[in-house]
Amino acid sequence: MPTRTVGSVPRVLVVVRVWLPDRPGALGQVASRIGAVRGDVLGIEILEVGGGRVIDELVVSIDHLDLVELLITEVGAVDGVSVEHVRPIEGDRADPDLTALAVGAELAEADRSDRPGVLCDGLERVTDASWAVVLRDGEIVEQRGEPPDLAWLRAFLAGSRHLGPGATGDQGAPSDIVWTHLARSGLSAATGRHDRPVHERERQRVALLGRLADTLID
Repeated sequence: MPTRTVGSVPRVLVVVRVWLPDRPGALGQVASRIGAVRGDVLGIEILEVGGGRVIDELVVSIDHLDLVELLITEVGAVDGVSVEHVRPIEGDRADPDLTALAVGAELAEADRSDRPGVLCDGLERVTDASWAVVLRDGEIVEQRGEPPDLAWLRAFLAGSRHLGPGATGDQGAPSDIVWTHLARSGLSAATGRHDRPVHERERQRVALLGRLADTLID
């Protein structure tokens, strides 16, 4: 179980993904509700803003996982706020930007032939994904987990070039998949998860990692 020790007492780390109205004070109200169940907000990431809504991920330390349902109830009681997802995490995964930076360093340090595998592993970690693949000419070079049907994935990636890496479900892209095309090296990479959609900031992070990898992979 992921924990963080406060004094001599271990506490559990969870990520709470919330939808908030884009109004002053909304986040403060959510933090107050988290405090009501002895939760401690350790980090905040803004995933997406638009349409009068903000999607945030809050890294929260709580006493134990039995408090998750109460935490969801408390946060959801704030007017206009809804909880999309709650998941436990390890302490070293609390900051996705640091995780992405670590993946970039691993790509630079790896042997050239190992970099597609490092990219595949890294995309899975950065997006907390269920699966990840790297393909060249429609054939899988590296795979983690169980991706969608290969014929479907080939067709999707071939047709996704006009969408751009930041495309959303409103533009015809599946909300649970994020991808990047590495033009120089001729690779394409995709990753996805089954329990929650991928949002704008996560797509930007994957696109930047793809750009970095493309300069390092022949």
